[in-house]
Amino acid sequence: MPFRYLLLLAAAAFQLMCLPAKADERPSLSDFFSQPQLSAAVFSPNGQYLAVKIGASGKRERLAVLELATEKITVVGNFTDADIGDFQWVNDQRLAFTAADREAAQGNQRYWPGLYAVNRDGTGFRQLALRAATPFITDASATRNTRDLLSNHTFLLAQAGAQNSDYLYVQERHYSGRAQVDYVSLLKVNTVTGRLAAEAIATPDHAKHWLLDYQGEPRLVQTLDKGISSILYLDPASKAWRKLAEFNAYGESKGHFSPLSFGPDGTLYVIASHGQNTSAVYTFDVNKLTLSEKPLVRLEGYDFSGHLVMNEQKLLGVRYLNDAYATEWLDDEFKAMQAKVDSMLPNTINLLTAPRRAETPWVLVNSYADIWPNRTMLYNRSTQKLMAVGEAHPTIKPEQMARTTLVHYQARDGLDIPAWLTIPQGEGKNLPMVVLVHGGPYMRGSSWHWDPEVQFLASRGYAVLQPEYRGSTGFGKKHFRAGWKQWGLKMQDDIADGTRWAIARGTADAQRVCIAGASYGGYATLMGLVNDTDLYRCGIEWAGVTDINLMRTGHWAYVSDMSESWKEYGIPQLVGDPEKDAEQLKATSPILQAARIKQPLLLAHGGSDLRVPLVHGTRFYQAVKQTNPDVEWVEYPDEGHGWSLPATRYDFWARVEKFLDKHIGKH
Repeated sequence: MPFRYLLLLAAAAFQLMCLPAKADERPSLSDFFSQPQLSAAVFSPNGQYLAVKIGASGKRERLAVLELATEKITVVGNFTDADIGDFQWVNDQRLAFTAADREAAQGNQRYWPGLYAVNRDGTGFRQLALRAATPFITDASATRNTRDLLSNHTFLLAQAGAQNSDYLYVQERHYSGRAQVDYVSLLKVNTVTGRLAAEAIATPDHAKHWLLDYQGEPRLVQTLDKGISSILYLDPASKAWRKLAEFNAYGESKGHFSPLSFGPDGTLYVIASHGQNTSAVYTFDVNKLTLSEKPLVRLEGYDFSGHLVMNEQKLLGVRYLNDAYATEWLDDEFKAMQAKVDSMLPNTINLLTAPRRAETPWVLVNSYADIWPNRTMLYNRSTQKLMAVGEAHPTIKPEQMARTTLVHYQARDGLDIPAWLTIPQGEGKNLPMVVLVHGGPYMRGSSWHWDPEVQFLASRGYAVLQPEYRGSTGFGKKHFRAGWKQWGLKMQDDIADGTRWAIARGTADAQRVCIAGASYGGYATLMGLVNDTDLYRCGIEWAGVTDINLMRTGHWAYVSDMSESWKEYGIPQLVGDPEKDAEQLKATSPILQAARIKQPLLLAHGGSDLRVPLVHGTRFYQAVKQTNPDVEWVEYPDEGHGWSLPATRYDFWARVEKFLDKHIGKH
């Protein structure tokens, strides 16, 4: 595909989003569920180069570098048997990246991604770590003794380092079993020679998450032992670790905070509630062990989620999520720039990213909306013009997509429940509706953005309701805490109450509602069919938990990546104690309640699922088919917890479309 094309700068080009739907053929499955053509773009530290991960139909994902001054494009990572995985700049000259396999389902994938480095012009390739326990060399000149390679369980850090030398900090995961991470150590590797730095990084016991300071040095680590999480600080003066705090990892602890970032001046920024219902960004004094009195930013009605935007000199702004992502700029130049870009792109969320130490006028712009997948652009501060780089899903036509709105309704006990409501184009009354339940469950379900699953359902004429039921995070401690030990109970009531709300307001046809979801959403789908037989005409469950005790005990024939800490300490606190809550767990077990499900049901599971192993699906299917003849079962033997292959997504969602049309579609 052409990598770069000029963007029409007139704002009128973006008014397409507001036009009525055309009489074109509706979008295809591949429009929604194919791999993105451009999935990531990252500036070099000086902003003179842009590294991008690009894909095309029938081709492996490649890593390319665009030289902004000359517009020259060089492919620097291009495996014959793999795609590019994660990548980051080591310095202005060099990049590091991993391998991935987008053409293999989880069961066939090499679990170890390898680690490689290359110059921005494609020279100087070096393999740094083993891939899948074997060396993988694409350049004969780079061949080296495998004994010199880092282990196959070496991974990139999510955080970039100082980016001013050939050295890179990477994480080495140490496993106590096939899928259980025991602890994580940090290594400093020279990406040119492949050799480790002479100085070793002392690893505290039970280390799990590392945080570098803004100078790129290890400064903080979070540990987890017996349900207790500790935060340790590496004092630059003494070179010794000292404890800043410790908390209950799964419940609530007074004074709890989560490390966020170090600023250029060494300030530690953290996320904390500090006695309030919602969390916010504070500074933390590492010597006095105290939070600042006032937050840097607090969002009305939302816990803080996001990151700080900095350059080498100062904090520029705060990127945060409320209903959608936005940026609160503290820097006047960026504040004015944001206003200018928003005036040019008036119908989209426009997120600006600057290089670490800008030597060019370019700023990266990621632009999206509920009806428009992400578009990547460059804004020139000098000319005040935009240039397009690429799109994630260029075949999607915004004028054919449906609008998504954040709504609120009251649960039966008065608790406010946020939810996302997507209405197909048209009148929007008495529609067939899919209640799509998010997984987790202790996470936020969605935000205002283009969602392929939601938009696919809407394109087929279905309204979609996505409740942020109690227990969902992001909406304050009260909302989260209300969901503890409420699997199949009040959490389930919240979903049913939202369904009845949509019916009462005239959006949904009471006779044509289907409940659907994956993981916890699959559990909630099954319990919805158990608890509310009069409400849901059918159910679609994939990769779903079918018994809480089975989630904790597992099965000898299947490997699970669910941590032993979560099983021992998290599940009893948040889900249910196997002894104290034994009767409740029986009453809320889909397997044990399977005979009560009479509605048509579509079940799908991956044979290589490590999070919710296949036994959840097979045992439930064996139970439900004894009393329900209208159950469709599909197993994708090589898939894991979700569908990684486009072919699987096409097959599954084609089945969903046929199933919905049969049971709640227009007749």
